[in-house]
Amino acid sequence: MLEHGGNLRDAGRRFGSHEWVDLSTGINPHWYPAPVVPGNAWHRLPEADPALAEAACAFYGAALMLPVAGTQAAIQALPRLRMPSRVTVAAPSYAEHAHHWAAHGHTLTQTPFAELDAALARSDVMVVCNPNNPTGATVPAPQLLAWADTLAARGGWLVVDEAFGDTAPQQSIAAHGGRPGIIVLRSIGKFFGLAGIRLGFVAAEQSLLTRLGDELGPWTISGPAQHIALAALRDEAWQRQNRAALAASGARLQTLLRQAGISSSGTPLFQWWPEPYAEALWRHMAERGIWVRLFEHAARGIRLGLPADEAAWQRLQTALHEWTLR
Repeated sequence: MLEHGGNLRDAGRRFGSHEWVDLSTGINPHWYPAPVVPGNAWHRLPEADPALAEAACAFYGAALMLPVAGTQAAIQALPRLRMPSRVTVAAPSYAEHAHHWAAHGHTLTQTPFAELDAALARSDVMVVCNPNNPTGATVPAPQLLAWADTLAARGGWLVVDEAFGDTAPQQSIAAHGGRPGIIVLRSIGKFFGLAGIRLGFVAAEQSLLTRLGDELGPWTISGPAQHIALAALRDEAWQRQNRAALAASGARLQTLLRQAGISSSGTPLFQWWPEPYAEALWRHMAERGIWVRLFEHAARGIRLGLPADEAAWQRLQTALHEWTLR
C-alpha cells in the first residue's frame, strides 16, 4: 500500500507522544459542520438518493455525476474499464493514479507537465491532477479540452483529477464531462474537510458512468455520508465564507514560508517546495510535534497543509525559525 498523509499513528510510533499539529494532508482544517443524521440512515441499506447527484451537478457545474466512495474508488476502478492501453500520467502527481494503471496491464509512462503536449501522440489515456498534488501546478482548461478532443477521436480518455479544485472553480472542466473522452474526478474530502465520509464524484458520459457504477457495485455510499454531503453541497453561504478564508490562510502560509527563505507553490489548501534536505526537515518538524508530508522520490520535497488555529500557526512559525538557525 502506498504511503499517504494523515497517518498520525505512524507518527506517534516513530516520534513518541505529541499533541500533533497535522499538516500532512492538505485537507481544510475547518471542516463542514455535519448535521444530525436521521436514525434510519444507520438502519436502512443506503439506496442512491438522486438528490445527491443533482446537488453535486449544481455545485460542480456538471451535467451528469456519479457518487463514488471517494475519488480513490474511481482511481482504482477506471483502469479495469479499458483493454490494455498506452497511459501517460503527469508526474509528479498523486501516486495512486500511476500505481493502478500500471497494475492492470497498461503501458504506463510518467511524464513531466511541461512534456504532456508532446506525449499526446503516443497516448490512449492521459491522467492529469489539476491543480496538481503535490506541486499545485495547473493546466489551462482550453489546453485540457484540446487534449481531450484529440484523445476522444481515437477512443481515448482524458482523466482530470480535480480533488483540490474547489478553491478555483474557474479552472474546472467538469462542465464538459458529457463530452466523449472526458472524465473528471471531484472530492468532498478536501475543501469541505470531510475526508472521513469517503465520498467523491465522477463527471463523464452516461455510458461510462453506467459502466463505472456497475464495476463499483451497490451500496457504495453510506446513508449518513449521503445526508451530510447533501447539506454541504447546498450550503452556499458556508462555501463562500470558506473560499475566502482559505485564500487568506493559503496566502499566510506562503508568506510564512517565504520569511523562512522557502519559495513554495501550491493552492489555498497546501504549499509544496523542492527541498534538498527533505528528510532532515521532516524529522525536525516531527520532533516538534508537527507532521508534514515528506516526498522522497519524484516530487522530492515537503508539502504543508494549513494549521487549524493560532496556536498551531505559532508552533509552525517557531519550528521554521529554528530550522533557519540550524
